[in-house]
Amino acid sequence: MLDSQGMIFTLYGDYIRYRGGEIWTGSLIKLLKHLGMSEQAVRSALSRMWKKGWLQRRRVGRKSYYSLTSKSQQLLADGAQRIFEPENGEWSRDWYVVTYNIPEEKRHQRNKLRRQLTWMGCGAFNTALWISPWDITSSVLEVSRHLGIDEHVQVFRAEHLGFADVKELVARCWDLDRISGQYAAFIEKYQPMLTRDRERLSDWASVDPAMCFTRRFMLLHEYREFPFVDPRLPPELLPSDWLSGQATDLFKEYYALLTAKANQFVDSVFETAQD
Repeated sequence: MLDSQGMIFTLYGDYIRYRGGEIWTGSLIKLLKHLGMSEQAVRSALSRMWKKGWLQRRRVGRKSYYSLTSKSQQLLADGAQRIFEPENGEWSRDWYVVTYNIPEEKRHQRNKLRRQLTWMGCGAFNTALWISPWDITSSVLEVSRHLGIDEHVQVFRAEHLGFADVKELVARCWDLDRISGQYAAFIEKYQPMLTRDRERLSDWASVDPAMCFTRRFMLLHEYREFPFVDPRLPPELLPSDWLSGQATDLFKEYYALLTAKANQFVDSVFETAQD
């Protein structure tokens, strides 16, 4: 079952923020109806997101319009960069080690730090020692200060001298088998669909824009998880049959193929709302 708030974030990130950043509730209901969400589910999700500070609400008569807050704008901007413009550099062969000794009374901050380290692509060597092949010092400092635990967190730059093979070390700290399985499932699902739709979209006039919107939305909604679970390790640390590149190429081609018709449908919904 798809997460309703996640679906709304996907809509804002891929469409609404490029159309003024604000949308009438009725338009959102119509768009999400095509994705299987009921009107009540949409209204409930909007209410929760407004209360949590992810959305701000503006009333015009009896109509409600929702737009992103500054923190949700930043979240979507960061997410878009990870999805469409991932940073890939040359590995220096250094390892960055994050360790911490956080008091029990701050265990909630400790749990939040672990989630953030995972989001940064760090691997857990054990519960209090994390590693990354990339320099994540500034990100760790920013998060630690935000959580008020920077005095309990340390970052070191290290060289791996032994004794396990480096790929064995990576396999211990990251669940690459699980991530590879997710990539394989994505390719198995969408490659036949792309092959079929290449042919269908050659007859442009006969294509249903709503279908393109639905297909493109689900494609992005499923693919967007990868930049947050894939640590983007250097190629020399990955298995030879790693499927990231194949999945990314598939996503980019299919996403571009569906874009024009999907935008046509969303624009028509926005125009109806204005009337």
